[in-house]
Amino acid sequence: MRTLALVNQKGGCGKTTTAVHLAGALARKQERVLLVDLDPQAHATMALSVAVEEGEVSIADTLLHRWPIRDAIRPAAGGIALAAARAELGEFEEVSQRVVNPEQLLRGALATVADRYDYAIIDCPPRADGVLSANALRAADVVCLVVEMGAFALQGAFKAVSILEEVADDMEVEFELRVVATLFNRRERLARDLLIATQARFGSLMFDTVIHENVALREAAASGLPIQLLDPQGRAARDFEYLAEEVRCLGRISPLSVSAGRVEKLHKKSVGSR
Repeated sequence: MRTLALVNQKGGCGKTTTAVHLAGALARKQERVLLVDLDPQAHATMALSVAVEEGEVSIADTLLHRWPIRDAIRPAAGGIALAAARAELGEFEEVSQRVVNPEQLLRGALATVADRYDYAIIDCPPRADGVLSANALRAADVVCLVVEMGAFALQGAFKAVSILEEVADDMEVEFELRVVATLFNRRERLARDLLIATQARFGSLMFDTVIHENVALREAAASGLPIQLLDPQGRAARDFEYLAEEVRCLGRISPLSVSAGRVEKLHKKSVGSR
């Protein structure tokens, strides 16, 4: 099972949207996909119209009370298996202070179902330095930084990369870093300039696929369906189909923990060698 954690340091960047529809695109390609909602706001769970009733097991119970993760997994639209979240997940940040090695709990839980899935996609909370995100980093093969093509996007991206490196160093873990651009509006000059600047700074760490701003994605969230079911022939579905293919084509993992400074050095080195 390959595990991807989708992260950023703030909300509104398209992270949950990317997690849900990337999972849907992989499932459409006949991959067995587990989507893990690790955000206390439970946006991925709501985006797939999954209701976790009182007394039902969620990913919060897995981390807080050591319930098997398989009890938190339920089928969702588009062939996605969802480890659903509830607001109680937010309590884990406080409770974890009294737990030995709390950042290893998700990794251990996922190991018990690794033979059932080809991919696990983790939708992280909108902060990169909490214990929930630390669980995702510990469990992930690939950490995907989601960068929206809006004002201050690059500054936020470099801050997030710096935090990721600090967390990875503290935990002594390594992962492959990738970057995906989202909410891109090609009609806006600022968005085009930001995309060029982001590609220049991150270079080969970026996926070639760019996720365009699309009203169909908002409609998908409102309908509780992955875009592959709501508008399978539309532009948004094609974006995620291309991204899923890139994810499937990722080669042998070459662990990499990258700081903002090192990203810039790597790019300068690659440009100088051309």
